[in-house]
Amino acid sequence: MAGHETLVVGLGERSYDIRIGEGLLGRAGEHLKLLLHSPRVLIVTDTSVRDLHLATLQRALDVAGIAHQAFAVPAGEASKSFAPFARLCEDLLNAGIDRRTTLVALGGGVVGDICGFAAAVLLRGIDFIQIPTTLLSQVDSSVGGKTGINSSAGKNLIGAFHQPRLVLADTSVLATLPKRQLLAGYAEIVKCGLLGDATFFNWLEGHARPLLEGDSEALRKAIYRACAMKAEIVAADERESGRRQLLNLGHTFGHALEAECGYSDDLLHGEAVASGMVLAFELSVQLGYCAPEEADRVRRHLAAVDLPTGFERLCDRAWDPQRLIEHMRRDKKAQGGTLVFILARAIGDAFTCDQVPEGEIEHLLAERIGEAYPGASSRLLP
Repeated sequence: MAGHETLVVGLGERSYDIRIGEGLLGRAGEHLKLLLHSPRVLIVTDTSVRDLHLATLQRALDVAGIAHQAFAVPAGEASKSFAPFARLCEDLLNAGIDRRTTLVALGGGVVGDICGFAAAVLLRGIDFIQIPTTLLSQVDSSVGGKTGINSSAGKNLIGAFHQPRLVLADTSVLATLPKRQLLAGYAEIVKCGLLGDATFFNWLEGHARPLLEGDSEALRKAIYRACAMKAEIVAADERESGRRQLLNLGHTFGHALEAECGYSDDLLHGEAVASGMVLAFELSVQLGYCAPEEADRVRRHLAAVDLPTGFERLCDRAWDPQRLIEHMRRDKKAQGGTLVFILARAIGDAFTCDQVPEGEIEHLLAERIGEAYPGASSRLLP
């Protein structure tokens, strides 16, 4: 099983490998068979990934003598909700699972989240394996054991921590990604540099273009560094009680933007995070924590790769600062109604802050919305 790099998420008896390399999907049976309690898996995928990659996985399982059955949910964020999740659980139960059954998530973050949540709750917990097929899921959602679904109250508010047995990140499948999806994943890579590794961000400034144009070595290096950072943080703070909160840089704003867009494909998660990170740095400047030059540098880099950096390129709607703040109140980090933000002193130096006056948030949002839609400025700004 050569030809890949391995990272370990160190969680004692629940430790697991992240394996990164080209062609891993076609050899998945070799990697899975030593981890299974019985030679049978149930694959959860979505309708888009099914057509692109399911046959490759099925052939690899056949070669390894692993029986399999596949279930596909509709592609898109809408599948991360109660009704599709309930249907999936019923389908898996009707397939005759037991506590020796392993689920395999083949897809992006939506598939990984709902498959992992099903594994966490069915029969009070069974094993699952992540085979992420998007850049975003390879560097972020497949690692760390966060699983769950959205509700009308907010994003990822219903779920469980349930670690996978293995993450198998085949970098060659990223060649099938649309450019927009690739960019959404790149936003999460940038986040790693911004929150705790200024040297990595410097490297990204010089290598973003070849990485996004398919340079396999640059892509592998970026995925490895992002996964290594997340593995280290998760091992130290699995339940997000301290340092792991830093991984939410840009997400308090970003999740509010996603909620306002109805968790639709009008705004991808990575696009929302990109705008959210710029807003987080700008709020840091406004509060006196960070130099304006640092926020400008973040904005320039994200704009240079064609990611949104404010409200100008977000889904067309009447943005309202108070509505966005109401969404933020439902954020998982909020404590007793107090909003919690990940702010920054500089690129590579993020910190958690629960001392942000609501008026400062409203002013920043109104100012940025007014810049994007000049006709709205007189209505929004105090």
